[in-house]
Amino acid sequence: MCGIVGYVGERDATPIIFEGLKRLEYRGYDSAGLAVIEQGVIVVRRDEGKLDRLGELLDREPVHGQIGIGHTRWATHGAPSARNAHPHVGASGEVVVVHNGIVENFLTLREEMVAEGVTFNSDTDTEIIVHLVERYMAMGHNLAEAARRSITHLEGAHGIVLMSVREPDKIVAARVGNAGGVVIGVGEGEMYVASDIPAILEHTRRMAFLESSQMAIVTRDGFEVITLQGEPIEPEIQSVAWDPVSAEKGEYKHFMLKEIYEQVRSITDTIGGRVDFEAGRIILPGLNLTPELASRIQRMVIIACGTAAHAAMVGKILIERIARLPVEVDIASEFRYRDPLVDERTVVLAISQSGETADTLAAMNEARRCGATLWSIVNAIGSQAMRIADGHISMQVGPEIAVASSKAFTAPLVDLYMLAILLGDLRGALDADRRRQLVADLRLIPDLVGQCLDRADQAKQVAWALKDVYHCLYLGRGINMPIAYEGALKLKEISYIHAEAYPAGEMKHGPIALIDEEMPVVAICTHDPWYEKMLSQIEQTKARGGVVIAVATDGDELLPPIADHILWVPETPWLLSPVTTTIPLQLLAYHIAVLRGADVDQPRNLAKSVTVE
Repeated sequence: MCGIVGYVGERDATPIIFEGLKRLEYRGYDSAGLAVIEQGVIVVRRDEGKLDRLGELLDREPVHGQIGIGHTRWATHGAPSARNAHPHVGASGEVVVVHNGIVENFLTLREEMVAEGVTFNSDTDTEIIVHLVERYMAMGHNLAEAARRSITHLEGAHGIVLMSVREPDKIVAARVGNAGGVVIGVGEGEMYVASDIPAILEHTRRMAFLESSQMAIVTRDGFEVITLQGEPIEPEIQSVAWDPVSAEKGEYKHFMLKEIYEQVRSITDTIGGRVDFEAGRIILPGLNLTPELASRIQRMVIIACGTAAHAAMVGKILIERIARLPVEVDIASEFRYRDPLVDERTVVLAISQSGETADTLAAMNEARRCGATLWSIVNAIGSQAMRIADGHISMQVGPEIAVASSKAFTAPLVDLYMLAILLGDLRGALDADRRRQLVADLRLIPDLVGQCLDRADQAKQVAWALKDVYHCLYLGRGINMPIAYEGALKLKEISYIHAEAYPAGEMKHGPIALIDEEMPVVAICTHDPWYEKMLSQIEQTKARGGVVIAVATDGDELLPPIADHILWVPETPWLLSPVTTTIPLQLLAYHIAVLRGADVDQPRNLAKSVTVE
């Protein structure tokens, strides 16, 4: 789970690589480094900690060259340290590597190499790769062939980027499995390599994406792609439309706050071009959904991890309610280990912000093996989850930099709502009047989200009351039960407060034992079919001395006398209410984290793109 940037061209590689790494800080990391070929020698600068420390090191010990590679590392093998930071140079000093993923047979290979007299200068699994490449180059192979042969020894999934002083105008990049993307950026007289689009978007919008088991040989004049069996591949160059300015914080203190406020635009973009309000129909051409396929489907399984799994839980209710199609939600990391019962009558829908989540991709591969139709909802254009699916829905939210997802949570809620309508229409589960009303309700959502954001001060005020708590309980029912889960996740991941979420009806089956004046309870109690049930849960909480923070619908007169704090949201059609109820919980978690002095955008131990199991 780390970032990679490479450059070859006419310009100084160091600032290009360094700035590219800064644009990948959202992925999470604990050390950073870069390597440049300077006057025929590989020169490495690396250090533990944030990129500022690497920047200070480069100021003290500058390095310049026209080809280089850089890396931000999130430790898997070996503690975070300058010694273990990438890049890693081989014993001969002629080859250098950066790497995403885990060499699963690391110990076996290392023992073999140590027995052969190889000296290791780090505790990482990555160093194995550079020694293997050097071994094959010593046999007379060029860098690309040495890399290709070396990869055959590695178990696991990898993104690997190499360069060598023997071929000082060339970068070799390879992708094996689902350890994260490898993007090739095409310039004029210069080329780029990266693990993710934002790193190089400032320089080019023309990009190619490596598939698994492919390798790119990159020079300043262009690139070629081959399989790991050595067969040539004709690469497809895509034009990426993201604006580099959208990857900047602008007026906001944190990326997370910026992205929370971008939700009006991201939801508008999500709806745009996909809704025919006049006809009352949904248009999702990328899904490749035909009436024949819709009628053949007997069930759906939605696979996802973390925040995306909470969106999936909402999607289950939407699709079953609107399309009358049975839906299961599976945590992607568990799906392939339980011998899932899916077949050609099943659609497996993957939700992933990055489109490179290792567990989700592995689950998709298992679904493919079982004969299921594969769909995906993804944000990252050209990502693996988009490419291997039979159909996809793009979130249309642009780059999301903060580790804690916000706009890439609400957009798929809208995507799932639209998917439910389309399926219901094609399956004959919706009459025309009902369909038109559901479609018309989409018009309201951007404005309703804007109204929620206009009330940010109420979340800030509640944050002052909760900033010093140690635990928090979130409760919800029905379609807002997953929002309770998501609210608790946001609080724990950015403020480090222990938070749990439960279906409110389960409170008396255990969690009620925890409630006292030191255990605040956040209850989602909006005007939906479960409103009266939620009122009852709140009364039970208050009877035991609990402090209640309620998410409530404008005009509610029953909640103010019994809730200690209220986060008001506008009246929203209940099937779309998760989009509005989640906004105050995002803001609440954000402001609590700020008041506690936490690193909001890069919370400890977390990474944006989880590319290892």
